[in-house]
Amino acid sequence: MQSSHSQTSHLGAATQSYIQFLNSLTGAVHCKLFCSRSLKGWVLLREVGRALLSTLPTIFTTCADPKTRLSLLTDKAMEPAIKYINKKFPNIDFRGNIQNLTGIQRQKSEVLAATTSYYDSFLDVIEFRVIASLFSHNMTRSTAINFDFTKNYLDLIITYTSVIITLSRIDDKKALVGMFNCAHEMTNGSSNMDYNVNSGMDSVTAALLSLRMVYPRRNLPAEQWRSAQLLSLLSAPAAMLDPACCDTMACEYLSMEVMERWIIIGFLLCHSSLNTNQASQELWKMALQSGLFLVLTRDEVLNIHKVSEDLFVKIVLRRHFLRGAMKELFKILEDEPGLLGPKALFVFMALSFSRDEVLWLVRHSENMPKIKTPEDYIDNQMAELMFHMEKLRGLMTKYNHVVQRYHVQYLAQFDALVLNDTIQNIYVCPEEESVLMTSFVSTLSALSIKQEEFDFRALRLDWLRLQAYTSVNKAPLPIKEYPDLAKVMNLIQFHTRMVDSVEELLQDTSELSILGYYPRVFEKMFSQSSEEMTMKRYLMAFPAVCSHFSQCGHPLCPEEVSVQSFAYQAINHQLPSLSLSLSPSSTSVDKMHLMLTELCSCYSLCSDFIVFDHIVVPTEFLLSHLEIRLSEIIVRMANYNQTTQEIARPSDLLAGLRAYTASLHSLSSYINVDITRLVKNILLQQTQPLDSRGGQTITTIYTNWYLESLLRQASNSIIVHCPTMQCFVNQATDNEPSFRAEEFSDVLELQALAELIGPYGLKFLSENLMWHITSQVSELKKLVIENMDVLVQMRNNFDNPEEMANLKKRLTGGENVLKRMTIIGVILSFRSMAQDNLKDVLKKHCPYLIGPMECLRDFISPETDIKVTLSVFELASAAGLTCDIDPALVAAIRNNTSLDEEYKLSCLLLVYIAVSLPTLALDPNSFYSREHGGHNNNIHCLATAINQLAAAMFTVQNKNIEQHLKEFLLLASSTLLQLGQNVEKMESKNRDSIYLLLHGIVEESPFLNQDMLESCFPYVLLRNAYREVYRSYIVTLG
Repeated sequence: MQSSHSQTSHLGAATQSYIQFLNSLTGAVHCKLFCSRSLKGWVLLREVGRALLSTLPTIFTTCADPKTRLSLLTDKAMEPAIKYINKKFPNIDFRGNIQNLTGIQRQKSEVLAATTSYYDSFLDVIEFRVIASLFSHNMTRSTAINFDFTKNYLDLIITYTSVIITLSRIDDKKALVGMFNCAHEMTNGSSNMDYNVNSGMDSVTAALLSLRMVYPRRNLPAEQWRSAQLLSLLSAPAAMLDPACCDTMACEYLSMEVMERWIIIGFLLCHSSLNTNQASQELWKMALQSGLFLVLTRDEVLNIHKVSEDLFVKIVLRRHFLRGAMKELFKILEDEPGLLGPKALFVFMALSFSRDEVLWLVRHSENMPKIKTPEDYIDNQMAELMFHMEKLRGLMTKYNHVVQRYHVQYLAQFDALVLNDTIQNIYVCPEEESVLMTSFVSTLSALSIKQEEFDFRALRLDWLRLQAYTSVNKAPLPIKEYPDLAKVMNLIQFHTRMVDSVEELLQDTSELSILGYYPRVFEKMFSQSSEEMTMKRYLMAFPAVCSHFSQCGHPLCPEEVSVQSFAYQAINHQLPSLSLSLSPSSTSVDKMHLMLTELCSCYSLCSDFIVFDHIVVPTEFLLSHLEIRLSEIIVRMANYNQTTQEIARPSDLLAGLRAYTASLHSLSSYINVDITRLVKNILLQQTQPLDSRGGQTITTIYTNWYLESLLRQASNSIIVHCPTMQCFVNQATDNEPSFRAEEFSDVLELQALAELIGPYGLKFLSENLMWHITSQVSELKKLVIENMDVLVQMRNNFDNPEEMANLKKRLTGGENVLKRMTIIGVILSFRSMAQDNLKDVLKKHCPYLIGPMECLRDFISPETDIKVTLSVFELASAAGLTCDIDPALVAAIRNNTSLDEEYKLSCLLLVYIAVSLPTLALDPNSFYSREHGGHNNNIHCLATAINQLAAAMFTVQNKNIEQHLKEFLLLASSTLLQLGQNVEKMESKNRDSIYLLLHGIVEESPFLNQDMLESCFPYVLLRNAYREVYRSYIVTLG
């Protein structure tokens, strides 16, 4: 608390110096001297009052909160002293009752240090009383004649009263002041007390009665507003270009709340007028009927009286009227911004009227009385009114140059002439007043639209000075006798403000910073408006209003940390809440799209706004949340169920995504956002394993599904790879399959998958496929190690049938080897299909990129350096191009073991596979299906596995691939020829299908050819094998 009041010292010093200056003027012989000099410090005195109204609530909050309350006030040792001070205040005998003040005597230095800042603040209040005596001179005060002079006078009176009322609510004020003075007496030997708070108030009746023509006109019910077509530019089309003006320009947009505060508190100070003046009584009663509470400062209110609920029906109707009137006014001015010049007064009137209704609802919502109809104090459509206020503010700011240009010409070509004529009709004009008025005319006449900067503050201050000169009693030029001069100057003052201080006037008529002190009301208004579907497009008004909260602070007071933190908290809560309607959990796509369009209309309120030291860009926030929501929607559209392994077909997801993306492009009709950039960013994230928030993507989902569902069943031959149709198909079984494999693996589906997850996603899929392949290769190496001795002998004796027959009997695990190689082949076949479809997709999207890649791949020869070869193949493979050596497989099987050991295992693995091929003939599922173009147990995938695995292994070991594949072909041919010599029907049942497997290995290999095959395996056997296989196939013609 000490630090929060550290800035009050310069506040007190400023007050004291100015008060001493004013006291020195009270004895001035001529009132003009007083008026002239006091006006120079009027602004300072007004700011001192506002600063006190900012400081005292802080003291009240600090003393009321047990956590921040001064520890001395709760100290047991201080209780007797505090009780004594509260009882005897202000007549405290510090010397005669020392026994009651022992606690302070012991800690006088601590007490003095702790209470000094409080005492300084209270002393400022006491010294502020001088405004009553210094401004109680017999002067003319009328809002119709000397508006600025009267307004400043009434503001000072009401500010002083508010300060005194706020001070009275601090329970510890007596204890704090008394403890300070006691410690001061004990330390310095003298007291610092002066409790003379005589206000010296004179009657303010005349100033208040000048409102009797303005306030009743402003306080009309909504029916009369509507019948008079208030704020409507369409009511008189012929006069649309006429400038809006009247005799009381500044009063037309003066806040109702300000006028009510003047009337109610002013007549409380001069209550005798209520008994003697009928006009005063009627004005006071009308103000009393406007509400239950008056705002003193921030969230401090004054409970005026208790009234029946039917008095406030007109307030509700006013808000209904203003919503429609504000919307109409904005639409017209937006379409014809040139009307902002002549009709600027309408804008400020509309803003002021709307602000009055918002403030009325705020102060009554927080202090709602116990009545039968609480709905009168609840408005779930407040967002619309605040939204139109912000739109009008933005329109005035955007076209400020239009307003400025119009009024510069108006001042120079009309106002200057009228003022000059008015001055000529004044018979008696003292020299000083004449000099001021002549300067007005010369300043206005010299105006030109070619000027770059305008500053009329000096002119307005001179007009205020002239009001002071001409308002004093027995002034040589009494302004009340020249009302035309006052009307012209008041009009000129408004026009000058339209040139150089539009922003300031917007703050005066429409800023809602008071909401920063009503966090519960603010959040309640937001939540109530959020529940209304028709209010969705207006909800951005609430975050935008947070930009007003920076006006809450005061330069003579500590920083408003609480309001600043609330502003950030409101922004962080409300902006995300706006996008909650995009949640796909419980709404249809059509309804979600409607919500999205409403939301975009809401976000179009402004391009950005500043909240203290942060710039908030709503569209960027919308894009970030659209990114989150659409990412969730895309994942949900995949319909992946991990338990049942159900998932949407890639083509269905792609179609839905394209439809949704097409609808998203319609958002550009409501808000200026780059939907293409948004969608590309989202889809790019979907090609990664995790999105930017760490959530699952469709890449991860489809990778898991293809591995766990399709390829797992294909490994068990429940699903068959079908080269003819380039897909996987289900085997005919008694059980109903959980899904049809061809619906997820044909060309259309894999192209859709490539469109969805792209090269990055397919690379992730390949990496997962390679992990499964490496695990199978590890198991194969274990089997080779177990049978190493036998395999070495078989490699050396492959041309000795008898020896091979004996060695084969000692060989174990042959079926296991072929099973694992088949699994590898199935995985590689699926990857090859995915790669081919990726190539087709990329050729469609970027043909001029794929062409050079193909040329670069074809340029590689066996003599090329292996590192260069792998680099080029890696590039080509990423684009879906088929390469002689699979770089992903090479990277997957590469390890840090000895190359010689690995080379030996690789050679023996090929021997193991070759000598185990004849065992496939025993499997009835090894039959070759002409319909599928492969074997029913997927052994045709062995061709892919043998070729790609051998190429990868011998590339890692830097050996000749072709040489070792020839050796494999020779060994496999030899063992299969022995199969043909077997006369047992059971063993040779599928012999022809196995012969075709050998032909498939050669056909798929980039390193083997038919000549090599014919050199070791008779072609006639292959021809007979094809004839036998196709003979058994039944052709059905429709």
